[in-house]
Amino acid sequence: MQLRQLALIILMMVVPISVHSEEVALPSVSVDEILERVEKIYTASRFSASFIQASTIKAMDITDSASGKLYVQYPGKMRWEYLKPESQIIVTDGVQLWMYRPEDNQVMLGQAATFFSEGKGAGFLSDIRLLRKDFDITLEDIQFGDYYNLKLVPLEKNWDIAFVHLLVSKTTFRIAQVYTHNAYDDVTRIELVDPQFNESFGDAFFTFEIPKGVDVLRLDDAP
Repeated sequence: MQLRQLALIILMMVVPISVHSEEVALPSVSVDEILERVEKIYTASRFSASFIQASTIKAMDITDSASGKLYVQYPGKMRWEYLKPESQIIVTDGVQLWMYRPEDNQVMLGQAATFFSEGKGAGFLSDIRLLRKDFDITLEDIQFGDYYNLKLVPLEKNWDIAFVHLLVSKTTFRIAQVYTHNAYDDVTRIELVDPQFNESFGDAFFTFEIPKGVDVLRLDDAP
């Protein structure tokens, strides 16, 4: 598996469920007010959610879908447990990253920053303060139903992310969907379903003990 393919696995999570969009007058709320409410929620506690993911590679006209469970502890810790179409676990403690593929009897090791920094792989979910640090953020005129539509453009241009659309509930200020567009016109969507806050999992949940007998690959050394 090539490094770019591995990056796409993490960068592009989710396949879209159609969401009706319409042009409406913007409410009297600012980007700062929305971000303040979002930050208050996502820096206060651990949370988990089911996720639905779709990744579309435009050049190959391919869309792959997946689903599973996400666990997050602020700041920087994430655990993605893929259940469909096949089992896979991606874990980071904020520094180290483990990607375990039981079907391949393989664990891939790397640095979290390689895959989750600057908004890649929706890494900002584990440290929501990075939104203000890494992006120019605007509130779009075209909204999606009961969601604010925030457009995030990286302050530093990179090929992995051209822009991101973040859909935030108008009532709960929880993040419902993340759309990531890269420089190749590939699109990824992640939908977060039934989020649960104030979860009780501990720090050890965000490390990974490598099973005996599995192949270990260093992603940093991959061609």
